[in-house]
Order: sequence, then structure tokens, then C-alpha cells
Amino acid sequence: MTIDPDALPPLDDMIACPHCDTLYMEQDLPDGARAYCRRCGVLLLTSEPGAIVRMVSFASAGVVLMIAAISFPFLDLDVQGQHNATSVLHAIMAFSSGKGIPLAIAVALFIVVLPVVRLLALIHALGPLVRGARPHRSARVAFALTEQLRPWAMAEIFMVGVSVALVKVAGLATVTVGPAFWAFVALVVITVLNDQIMNRYSIWKALDTGFRA
Repeated sequence: MTIDPDALPPLDDMIACPHCDTLYMEQDLPDGARAYCRRCGVLLLTSEPGAIVRMVSFASAGVVLMIAAISFPFLDLDVQGQHNATSVLHAIMAFSSGKGIPLAIAVALFIVVLPVVRLLALIHALGPLVRGARPHRSARVAFALTEQLRPWAMAEIFMVGVSVALVKVAGLATVTVGPAFWAFVALVVITVLNDQIMNRYSIWKALDTGFRA
């Protein structure tokens, strides 16, 4: 059976499911509507005018929370009258000598540097769209960077590890969580919410439309 290429719809008008590669024709959605893949249920399209504003707001709040998380005390430990307060930076610097240097670099990258870079790249890519301006020339590169860094920004993994450690230490010492702990918790929640409302196809389309404007 021969298929006439002229009978096929333009590829620019088609959407491929990022999970199962099923093809769909792009359609305009009413405000607030969402389109899901019929085969696997993955979110394909959204029509939420305020989504980009919320993403930039969440990302900006995330940067502020990360600054607070590395600036304030993270945990206070009291063991038999001995008091010790530590911060995220102190935890990183604890491995900064001898054979622990690679571990200190990895911890700093995965729980501080890469999450902040991802948030800043998202702000750089989408910030002009919030103001109604054309995106920067590097907006596509910046947003692609946020996607590439997504598996490597591990602030939430760090919090899981801390939570497990607290359960173990609680029976041996009096543990008091500091402001940085709650800042990290809020950062993880904001990151998860941001990833939930982020629709990649809609963002790429918004960037392309902004460049053509």
C-alpha cells in the first residue's frame, strides 16, 4: 500500500506523545483545558494562560529559598549537654579534605548548584514572556538546559536522606530542625509543583511564537 505524502497533514500540526510516540493533530483548547494521550494517559497539551507566570513565580521563590537554605542553620544536635549546630555549607565542607573532596563537590553540585542553575535557566527562558516581551535569543538553550538538568538536580533526594538520618539519630540525641530545613522542604514542594504544571510542548510553542512576534 502506497501512501501519498501530499495527503498527510503537515508535521508542524502534529504532536507526538513523549511517552509512547502516538501522533495527534494539534487542536486549540479552551482556557483551563488539558489534553491527554489516549494510549498512555500522559499530558500532551494545556491551555492555562497563567501557567508560565506561576512557573516563573515558583522558580523565583525557589532561588530565594535556596539562599535561605544554605545561609541559616539546618539542624541543632544536643547530646549529653553538648550542642552542635550545622548548616548545608558545613555539611559540604565536612568532606572537603583528603579523599572526601570529590564527595564534597558532588554534594554541592547535586543539592545546591544544579538546582539553582535549573531555576535560573527557567527564569531566563520564560521571564520575558511574563512581561509580554520577546524571549532572549538564548531562551531555547536555557529551557533545554532545564530539561537536561532535571534528573541531576537532587534536592528532594537530599531531603529523603536527611529524613531517614533524623529517624536514626532521634534516639541518640535531641534534634532540632532549623530554618534551613523548612526552607529546603518548601523548595522541594515548589520544585515538584513546578514540574507538575510544566507542559513542555506548550512552552516550546510559546517560545517559538515569541520569537516570531
